[in-house]
Amino acid sequence: MKNQWISSLAGVLVCLVMIFTGCGDNPGDPGLNKKGQEKKEVPPLERKFEPLPENIHWLTNHEDPIFSSADAKKGGTLRMALTSFPMTFRTVGPDSNGGFRSAILDNQLSLINIHPNTLNILPELATHWAFGEDKKTMFFKLDPEAKWSDGRPVTAWDYVYTLTFMRSEHIIAPWYNDYYSREIEKVMVYDDYTIGVKSTKAVPDLHLKLGIGPVPEHFFHPLDKGFVQNYNWAVVPNTGAYQISEYKKGRFIRFRRKENWWAREKKYFKNRFNADAVQYTVIRDTNLQWEYFKKGRLDTFGLTLPKYWHDKSRTRVFRDGFVHRIWFFNDLQRPSYGMWLNLDKEIFKDIRLRRAFAHAMNIEKVISKVLRGDYFRLAQAFYGYGRYTDYSIQPRKYDIGKVKSLMEEAGWKRGKDGIWESQGRRFSVTVTYGYDDHMPRLAVLKEEALKAGIEIELEKLDPSAMFKKFLEKKHDVAWMAWSTNLRPSYWQGWHSDNAHKPQTNNITNTDDPELDALIDQYRASLDSEERIRLSKAIQNKIHDICAYVPTYMIPYVRIAYWKWMKLPAFHGTRMSESLFDPFSSTLGGLFWIDDSLRKKSMEEYKQGIHLEPVTIIDTQFKPGDLN
Repeated sequence: MKNQWISSLAGVLVCLVMIFTGCGDNPGDPGLNKKGQEKKEVPPLERKFEPLPENIHWLTNHEDPIFSSADAKKGGTLRMALTSFPMTFRTVGPDSNGGFRSAILDNQLSLINIHPNTLNILPELATHWAFGEDKKTMFFKLDPEAKWSDGRPVTAWDYVYTLTFMRSEHIIAPWYNDYYSREIEKVMVYDDYTIGVKSTKAVPDLHLKLGIGPVPEHFFHPLDKGFVQNYNWAVVPNTGAYQISEYKKGRFIRFRRKENWWAREKKYFKNRFNADAVQYTVIRDTNLQWEYFKKGRLDTFGLTLPKYWHDKSRTRVFRDGFVHRIWFFNDLQRPSYGMWLNLDKEIFKDIRLRRAFAHAMNIEKVISKVLRGDYFRLAQAFYGYGRYTDYSIQPRKYDIGKVKSLMEEAGWKRGKDGIWESQGRRFSVTVTYGYDDHMPRLAVLKEEALKAGIEIELEKLDPSAMFKKFLEKKHDVAWMAWSTNLRPSYWQGWHSDNAHKPQTNNITNTDDPELDALIDQYRASLDSEERIRLSKAIQNKIHDICAYVPTYMIPYVRIAYWKWMKLPAFHGTRMSESLFDPFSSTLGGLFWIDDSLRKKSMEEYKQGIHLEPVTIIDTQFKPGDLN
């Protein structure tokens, strides 16, 4: 889960600003504009305080357990790799939705956040919060110690400006324009450090929606039509522990930890964010990244792929104990890896053919043979949401007999080549995918489906072209996964409002009145027990429709790291997706670096010294149904 409470799959727009602007390679002073001139002060506006409602019941949380280690020490540089340099440092507007965006956003704190083990609300930029009786409003007491990285205080007016900024046409971000207009009604100011945030409608889990982040008005003023170009490489003041300090386009980006960060002694931030610096170096080839790592030029490397964990780690740096391995199980919402069938295609309009297709997919063989038994079968699209998930739903398993009975019931018969056919049509579909590593998995599915009488053609596209094709609904079968939220979200991907039209997340074109009615009830309900019941009913309906064939899940983090990288005794949290995440305010910054050990380790390695190999298997958070 990221710090920013609102995320989106904004449309990808082509922007050549990075080529045609003469931006320098260093960020300079955040108090200066792109020409190096001092930024103008925000002109004094008429800013009136509203009366604070009576009988507000303020809440806070200093009772939950800390999730850091008292053994942590400050120092060192974490060295990481990027496969490509970002197209911009902006987090909104054209070209801003790249992978590096999270590193910037994770250093922009929100009003509140979620404890990674208890899931209770934690203070962040707000020390206290309260819920309005209208079920649409939350009140927040801001931390008066909070500072922007340029030293200015974070005040109520920065949250008022969040709406001005996000609603502005100048940022060229239609999704944000729409969301902050249709979903957030206003921000009320009661004094410089007390605000209210009001939703346009009552929603359940209001804190997941209204814990917004501030935007520094003093930095972006005046906001005009030059925003995209003027701020393409701007290093915006932030509230987190790190700030970009240096970069060279196409080569590297370096973050420095703030020595006097305002939150360094706060309970849930203490003993965290320990590296002095974090450097991302552009290394475009994964195989080359692996070579850099083995030479000690990168500090960590992901071993999720079985070939790395089982085969490539059989090298001296591992055998001699200089590089450690950890397999850490987590317990969180699972991305919906799988095959998404386009119901607007004639072949999939018959539910019997959809179910036959599902029974022709030998996912179990892919997991056991290609993935070495390391991955787990995913049962459905909304797995891992606690009480909101129906764990009784079972995936359709490979069964040639069921394929036969379903196809014969639908009036199809085997052709001379063994493929099912009817009225001149053959059961032949194209599966579109985007990554070379997935080819062996799909090759097995293709071979096994052929035994069941279904022909699969494989189409590999560049990931961006692949996703564009899916959003335009031009695919037969999409091989992909959607990311997750803290609560299941159904309307975007399963409601008929988003079917039969491009640029929506309903890539299956599911259009079912009964499902629509359940989703509408779920969205309108404010009662958690009712929403849980409806959530399970929706999941069963989705399973029955069979527009999605779930494949596998990866309920763990698996990573290699040099011995100078140190983890807490508990290694990570229930929600940890990366044990060496440097920035995330609730998931990151738990590790530290023993810089003195770095030099010593490299010398010992060159001398041929042998140490005991280290492999850690941590199952403390492994869900019970996976045992």
